[in-house]
Amino acid sequence: MEAKLRSLLVISRHAPAQAAAREALDLALAAAAFGVPVGMLFLDAGVLQLLKGQEPALIQQKSLSANLQALPMFGVEDLFICQHSLSERGLQPNQLLLPAKAVEGSEIATLLEHYDQVVTL
Repeated sequence: MEAKLRSLLVISRHAPAQAAAREALDLALAAAAFGVPVGMLFLDAGVLQLLKGQEPALIQQKSLSANLQALPMFGVEDLFICQHSLSERGLQPNQLLLPAKAVEGSEIATLLEHYDQVVTL
């Protein structure tokens, strides 16, 4: 009997300079590399990870852009971003490095139900 792959939603809530932001991306990429269907939701300060034109070297950090751009190559194409979190920070979808579907509160609740497992970092 073959085991069913369980789907995973990784919720990333931290700004790009925090270790949890990189850990969320690493988790999504690792799970996808093993064939797990993965989606990502960027929420709260996590929306800042998707901003174009960041210069993390100025604060002696590594860039997340290579990991972010690798997501579609690993099959992580279900990218979601909290519209409220974007609005709170005065950001627009055209400022993002990758296309992500903007979702509101009730859509987020439905999204959580769609996945077998949810991990928040």
